[in-house]
Amino acid sequence: MENEKQALIEELKGLLEQNVSEIKEQVEDVKSRFYRVYHQELETVRKAAQEAADAAGETMENWVPPFDEAEQQMRQLLATYKEKRREASQKLEEEMAQNLLRKENIIEQMKKMAQNETGDVMNDLKTMRELQAEWKTIGPVPAPKAQEIWKQYQLWQEQFYDLVKINIELRDLDFKKNLEMKTLLCEAAEKLQENENVVEAGRALQQLHNEWAEIGPVARELREDLWNRFKAASTVINKKHQAYFDALHEKEQENLKLKQEIIEQIKAIHPDELKTARQWNEAQQTLQGLQEEWRKVGFAPRKQNQAIYDEYRTLCNSFFKARAAFFKDMRDELGGNLKAKRALIDKANELLSQEAWQQGAQAMIDLQKEWKTIGPVARKLSDELWQQFTAICDTFFEKKREADKSARGERDRSRSEKALQSNDRQRLMRMYENLQQEIKTAENNILFFTGKSKNANQLVEDMQKNIDRNKEQLKAIEEKINALDNAEQQPEA
Repeated sequence: MENEKQALIEELKGLLEQNVSEIKEQVEDVKSRFYRVYHQELETVRKAAQEAADAAGETMENWVPPFDEAEQQMRQLLATYKEKRREASQKLEEEMAQNLLRKENIIEQMKKMAQNETGDVMNDLKTMRELQAEWKTIGPVPAPKAQEIWKQYQLWQEQFYDLVKINIELRDLDFKKNLEMKTLLCEAAEKLQENENVVEAGRALQQLHNEWAEIGPVARELREDLWNRFKAASTVINKKHQAYFDALHEKEQENLKLKQEIIEQIKAIHPDELKTARQWNEAQQTLQGLQEEWRKVGFAPRKQNQAIYDEYRTLCNSFFKARAAFFKDMRDELGGNLKAKRALIDKANELLSQEAWQQGAQAMIDLQKEWKTIGPVARKLSDELWQQFTAICDTFFEKKREADKSARGERDRSRSEKALQSNDRQRLMRMYENLQQEIKTAENNILFFTGKSKNANQLVEDMQKNIDRNKEQLKAIEEKINALDNAEQQPEA
């Protein structure tokens, strides 16, 4: 993408070396293509930053897009272009104002000659030709004045020729020359009808009209037919030109409607109603699908395009900000559970180091009960923590059994039975934790299951039935553990 942006920058530099009044459409095209690439690249960087932030448990609140030297160059070139256009426009306005004054002066002289019935005809004819030649060297005038000034020019030019009654041959010669020139313009306008680039054809037609306005009259009997021919060819091109831009505007209106519909669908996603990871992930998939649709839609009308994009971007940013906050809270909860389980491991180690087997047994059992009340931790740490905790508990109760062997009589048998009960209890506790972890894993998997086929739905149903069976078994094990705990708390014989 960097090479593509640099190529567009070089293309714009080349355009700025041309006449600034003739490159508007090309500059807009380069600008549009550059910022399309720039925003695509920026979106990729933002997504990478979002993923990194999610992985690090951070938010994107303070994220700032990286500095883009190419984009800065583009801004500077566009500013240069804007300044050149302003200067050119100002210069053109000044030149057109001067042109208007010059043409008004010529018309005033032509008017005087046309109204001077006693003047020197041949001398006036020479002056008229000089004024006509000067007129052709003068550039355009302000648009509001162009039509009227041309009509005045034609009026007094024609009245002059009628008034002075110049030599028929000379007049016919001028008419013939003008006829030839205007006929060529008619042919050129008719040829333009074959140009499939309607924008280019429209600009060329405007130039032909400018040339037509500068050519003198033809014979009176030919004027209307010749003008109608030129006007008919112009009408065909103008209709194509108008149809092209009408279709373009209609397409932009359709794009606007599509984008408004996408925004309404995004608004239908209510982050405050999303309570589980599964709901958030399903909503994210929906939003990403809508974003993909958005990227396929072309530009809306220029007046609404930026505003509707800003609304779309704000809605998307709000969703992902809320999603990041939800998963941060989830990670905080897992972190709290991790801290609590590690604290129980420390307490169990402390009981083991005290070697108070009889006094510490109940405390160890209480730790095991408390362990069951703590929620899940990250899966990659769950087995490791459980193995640490159960190893300590097993060691504790093994040493307690060894200590009980030195006792005699009924007390020894009663403690042997309790040691066996503790052993059974450890086995049941391991079964309980393993089953509990299996349920957590299954529930987590079913939350992230995104299948949409019939077989996928059946798989989800089977997984849910298995979870329900495991929960019933978990309840039965818990009842057995409680029974063992109650039996152990009975007074010795």
